[in-house]
Amino acid sequence: MVEKDPITSPLNNSERDITGKALQGTLVDLVDLHLVAKQAHWNVVGSHFREVHLHLDELVDSARGFADDVAERAATIGISPDARAATVAENSGVPKVDAGWKNDREVVEFVAEALSKVIGRLRPRVDETGKTDAVTQDLLISIAAKLEETHWMWQAKLVES
Repeated sequence: MVEKDPITSPLNNSERDITGKALQGTLVDLVDLHLVAKQAHWNVVGSHFREVHLHLDELVDSARGFADDVAERAATIGISPDARAATVAENSGVPKVDAGWKNDREVVEFVAEALSKVIGRLRPRVDETGKTDAVTQDLLISIAAKLEETHWMWQAKLVES
């Protein structure tokens, strides 16, 4: 077993704890977003299958990369990141995706809702980390900006032409 705190933090204990909580919450949301997007990717059907299928791949890659960035930032400040399946299932704010085939429009609606939830949980964390760690806040701002752009693109698919 490794000693309790093998990584020293550039933050004081209070700042580390607040920042670590924000990072941990973001981590579980991003891991779950990646998982539900992959589930939808495998099960989407419909006339816009290919476009939605490929767009889901982009979302999966982004969410996975962001999760890695967040986990590494947590480790950098002395917080052990936890993305075990049980932790993600218990703490994520991402809506659950049902099993089975999903119509392409249903998938687009689900992804737009999931992104909205993740962004809604992320924005307060941006504010919280602004008081404790500007480096983490900068990371979360960049993730929020990209997720908000992605959300716009998924919402645009819902507009009837």
